[in-house]
Amino acid sequence: MKKTKLGITVGALGAITYFAGLFSGYMVAIILTGYVLLFEENAWLRKSAVKAVVLMACFSAAFAVLNLIPDAVSFIGNIAAVFNGGFVLTKLNQIITVFTSGLSILEKVLFLGLGIKALKQDTIAIPFIDSLVSTFID
Repeated sequence: MKKTKLGITVGALGAITYFAGLFSGYMVAIILTGYVLLFEENAWLRKSAVKAVVLMACFSAAFAVLNLIPDAVSFIGNIAAVFNGGFVLTKLNQIITVFTSGLSILEKVLFLGLGIKALKQDTIAIPFIDSLVSTFID
């Protein structure tokens, strides 16, 4: 197996990057990706590190868009409260909560799967993300 300059296998560093994206958040994942892009030459590892950060950003964007809906409803409710009125869409908020919970489960399962597959220098194909990463790394 190919080794990195740190002395661990390429697959292990790829897995660490995915697991950092899942458990540690942006700071650690970006630092690891920066290290990989600056010092490692393995093409698979470079793509995997960037894929982890791009995937994190896509999930964050999806959560932000979903959470805009209850925020907008709350904003309208606050405006109505100024005029002694009320505006609440409880079912809509519950539906959004279901979607965000499902998205959170998908995120965890996907990052765990990617991390496990990375140990063997394999990946899970996500066409949209893979094409986006290919525009950055090639």
